[in-house]
Amino acid sequence: MKWDPAKYVQFGDYRDRPFFDLTARIHAEAPRHVVDLGCGPGSLTATLAARWPGAAVQGLDSSAEMLAKSAPFAAAADNLSFGLADIAAWMPAPDTDVVVTNAALQWVPGHRELLPRWLGALRPGAWFALQVPGNFNAPSHTLMRTLADSDEWSARLAGVLRHNDVVGEPADYLELMLDAGCDADAWETTYLQLLPGADPVLEWVRGTGLRPVLAALTPEEAARFERDYARLLNEAYPPGGHGTVFPFRRVFAVGRKRS
Repeated sequence: MKWDPAKYVQFGDYRDRPFFDLTARIHAEAPRHVVDLGCGPGSLTATLAARWPGAAVQGLDSSAEMLAKSAPFAAAADNLSFGLADIAAWMPAPDTDVVVTNAALQWVPGHRELLPRWLGALRPGAWFALQVPGNFNAPSHTLMRTLADSDEWSARLAGVLRHNDVVGEPADYLELMLDAGCDADAWETTYLQLLPGADPVLEWVRGTGLRPVLAALTPEEAARFERDYARLLNEAYPPGGHGTVFPFRRVFAVGRKRS
């Protein structure tokens, strides 16, 4: 599945805010090695390099299209690098002091089974911070699945959309971190995002949740699917006098490995 970096950053302020809410809970003072799993185009990873100038900060992503946008950030910071990698195959190095993964683990099947391995490999005092979308039962996603399961689309889109096992609840991540020997904090936030323009929720999901559907269809099929999906979205999220309010729930967890 290819990613469109320009579409992903279209709503940059809204996509960036959870990252800063997450990383504000990391209280590492002088980490040696910081890893951003699922770093995307690298703009947010660059803020970690600026925050910890004495650390080697590494952004990893499985999308070559996204990483192609990271070169200017790496060139501007001596302590910042990026690499192509599969998150599911990654393990922390012995000197890893901070791991951040923001809006990425929902794309990794079985990531809740990987978390104990990652946390177990971290040294005492290391930090692990994650954020995942918690809106898979919101109309934006349930309508997408309903349409994909319809008679018109079920043959083309069977098995394309995951939902029941995509992410856990805050309590799930809290328990995983506590079981792994971390002092941990988990919470959720619903951001009321005010989106402008025509078909704004469709524009939003084109950059993320709709990507598997678009990748599975021909351009002509994708246009037809989007037309019907947009009609359903506009009924579920009617525009108001100031724009379209799009509630977006996010799930956060931060843990520090106990000594």
